[in-house]
Amino acid sequence: MPSRLTTSVAATGLATFALLYAPQSVLPDIANEFRLTPAEASLTISAATGALALAVIPMAALADRIGRRRVIVWSVLTAAVLGLLLPLTPTYETLIAARALQGLATAGVPATAMAFLAQEANKTHVGAAIGALVAGNSAGGMLGRLITGLTTDGTSWRAALAIAGAFGTVCAITAALLLPKGHDTERRPSALKDALTDRVLLCQYAVAVLAVAAFISVFNVIGFRLTADLGLPTGIAALVFLAYAAGGTSAPAGRLADRHGRARITLAGLALAAAGAAITLPDNLITIALGLTLFTGGFFAAHAVASGWVGARAPEHARGQASGVYLFAFYVGSSTGGTAGSAAYQAHGWPGLVVLITVWLALAAVAVVIAHKAQRARKAQRARKARTAQKSSGTATPGPPVTATVPN
Repeated sequence: MPSRLTTSVAATGLATFALLYAPQSVLPDIANEFRLTPAEASLTISAATGALALAVIPMAALADRIGRRRVIVWSVLTAAVLGLLLPLTPTYETLIAARALQGLATAGVPATAMAFLAQEANKTHVGAAIGALVAGNSAGGMLGRLITGLTTDGTSWRAALAIAGAFGTVCAITAALLLPKGHDTERRPSALKDALTDRVLLCQYAVAVLAVAAFISVFNVIGFRLTADLGLPTGIAALVFLAYAAGGTSAPAGRLADRHGRARITLAGLALAAAGAAITLPDNLITIALGLTLFTGGFFAAHAVASGWVGARAPEHARGQASGVYLFAFYVGSSTGGTAGSAAYQAHGWPGLVVLITVWLALAAVAVVIAHKAQRARKAQRARKARTAQKSSGTATPGPPVTATVPN
């Protein structure tokens, strides 16, 4: 992959996800200023991700009409400008409105980045490139949270968001200057129906909703637990977002899925996330840090394989629409699940949240098993049809019976 493309895509991911999740580490400070509950404060994140979910499919359609590069550049620059304006919002209501606008602007990047990368990268390395893209996005999310968390002590959450906005702006300008012009793409009719009627794809959308609901819930309220329950300063509490470095599991998870099957690696990721969540139960900073690291690594592994599964499963004419629906599901889970998890923490404390997200992860595992069985059944059906066709044409030759090789 050309270094210019790599650098520009990395800058795009850094800007997008740093801006999208920068307020998460200062939610306790926002709650204190506006006298909010944890569930109410979590709307600062949910407003942006919810708006993104609503806009991601229309943005993908717009990109097919006017060009993916143009949508990416304008999206990331607009989100950066709004990031600079966030610290000036005078009320909670205007903050939520500004975050919703930022989510709408941001939608252009996830809606088109994977398709743009697949279009521009070496065809034989698309899978690894997408895994690297997911890992780069996780780095942006980590840096955005760390910047605000580490700079808010001694200043304010507004000053911290201003610094994060400046960082996002620098990355956005870098992306706009370096992103390759791109090749012309063939415009094709919508295949949304195909993306919404395949059982295997539907299961991957369910994995996206449930897994990201668990993930965002944990990181929405971990700051409240560490500052209110354990008495840590915001800057120290923000160090837990270093767990995002475990997002590097995305790329190796994709490679392992190619060797051992997608279902097996997705289930392993979900199990690792559930185990990590359980480890965070004791009020001990070491176990909390270890648990969050395992939880994060498991989530990103499952997410990377599930998103790759969508691309591999969807028919060629429906891959763009299937990816758009997956992202829609992902950000719906982020928005609604994040708020629901915050409400669970508010009502039942950290143990109540861990129980809830464990149930979500278990349901995601059930969806993976259903997808695996459906895929095996379809492969077996195709093998039977092939044998029948051979017998009907009289071309069958003696030998071992035909069996289906089933990728998970």
